[in-house]
Amino acid sequence: MSDFQTEILTPIPAHAVYLHCCRVANADQAHIIAALKQLSSQLSDKTVVIGLGASLLDFLNIQIPGMHAFPDFSASHLDMHAYETDLWIWLKAKERGELFHTTQQISSLLEESFRIIHQVDAYRFQDGRDLTGYEDGTENPEGEAACECAFMHHDQAALNGGSFLAVQQWQHSFAAFNAMSAIDKDHMIGRRLTDNEELDDAPESAHVKRTAQENFSPEAFILRRSMPWSLQDHGGLYFTAFGHSFDAFEAQLTRMLGLEDGIVDALFQISSPIMSSYFWCPPMQQGRLNLSALD
Repeated sequence: MSDFQTEILTPIPAHAVYLHCCRVANADQAHIIAALKQLSSQLSDKTVVIGLGASLLDFLNIQIPGMHAFPDFSASHLDMHAYETDLWIWLKAKERGELFHTTQQISSLLEESFRIIHQVDAYRFQDGRDLTGYEDGTENPEGEAACECAFMHHDQAALNGGSFLAVQQWQHSFAAFNAMSAIDKDHMIGRRLTDNEELDDAPESAHVKRTAQENFSPEAFILRRSMPWSLQDHGGLYFTAFGHSFDAFEAQLTRMLGLEDGIVDALFQISSPIMSSYFWCPPMQQGRLNLSALD
């Protein structure tokens, strides 16, 4: 049986819901830990990934090596909208109706310790494309490389198989995107929309060039499991990056923001994050979340 949350590795589902929860004011440490254990037990038959925020771990007086709040990137003058969230839940399903019922179950289960403060509905679009039509996560590691990239290796069972998660909800300006020519769109991304081929003559600001994982030292590989989201006339990409640390994600974002060489990622022409958060995804033990680090 796996020692990590296996749903991190499964293919992108047809539908998903991301729940951001904060603890209620009168919930003490014992009640919160009990609620998390009950959540793990009740959702053992569901396709779900669970993450704990730095604010919750601090409240529980738990130190997870490598875990911290979302960093300050204010030097870039581009607001990342860092947002502290205690508990993060990613629910997956083939049908949206399943997600409705499971969300209701979770809300009832957690009501004495947590409340849902932000919910994002997401879905698969054109077999893994962003709402712009470009393929997402083209260079994701696979197989054993994905496991090496995404999960922590530690001699303590309470930490081994855990994963560090960076979340950013990006909102696109489709008015700006649709006003661009096809060539300008391809140069912004660094790939051709028609066949997903990387463009050698793309500018240095192209998103693909800014985030080429093998071009960092050390290499900055992350496991992306992002999905499109929309609400009324707003939409974009709910970006999720799993890693054995936050180092690779932070290296990529630092370069995207132009903090190394002054070249800002062209993606910011049409998109920006409206929420950024960090989480620690506990490992698994016998089909349940291994929450022994909290004890």
